[in-house]
Amino acid sequence: MDGDARSQEARLERLEAELTLLKSQLAGLAGPDAAPNALVQHSGGQEDRLSLIVFSGSLDRLIAAFVLATGAAAMGMKVSMFFTFWGTSALRRSAQVKKTLLERMFGWMLPTGVKKLPLSQMNMGGGGPMMIRYIMKKKGVASVEEMMALAGELGVELNICTMSMDLLGMKEAEMLEYPGLAYCGVAKFLETAAPGKITMFV
Repeated sequence: MDGDARSQEARLERLEAELTLLKSQLAGLAGPDAAPNALVQHSGGQEDRLSLIVFSGSLDRLIAAFVLATGAAAMGMKVSMFFTFWGTSALRRSAQVKKTLLERMFGWMLPTGVKKLPLSQMNMGGGGPMMIRYIMKKKGVASVEEMMALAGELGVELNICTMSMDLLGMKEAEMLEYPGLAYCGVAKFLETAAPGKITMFV
């Protein structure tokens, strides 16, 4: 096994250890008679749900969004993420899709996936994201790709704004493969988020 493979395996083991710790802490808060994955119920009829609106198309904010999402999901909360406008770029992948000239122009200007996202601060002509990724790897912090995979395992729902896709010329065929990926409008997402306890805008 080479060094990169060992490093990745070590990061995944740390993620699993953190997840186990969070679950044990949740079980302690819920009490000995509670089911291991039971949701904590709150007064006022609020659902134990975190709703994240991901508007930004920058790497640092996407990392923050998935840290919040995976942390909340590990603690037993339902988590829904709504990607709109520039945030949808994070979920794109390279694909041969028929488009109009205007749609192709948007495609050329917008990043394709998380590896192409800039930083909101200190982008340094494209060098900033590479530096952040290097530091994360050196410190043993899971990459955003690993966090997205963990989010899928934890049942985090990803919702893509259909209006944003239409405006920016994006097609379903060029979106990443993810369990629980859905396409919806603002009204549908708000209907899902309304009963929840926490809604955040990233």
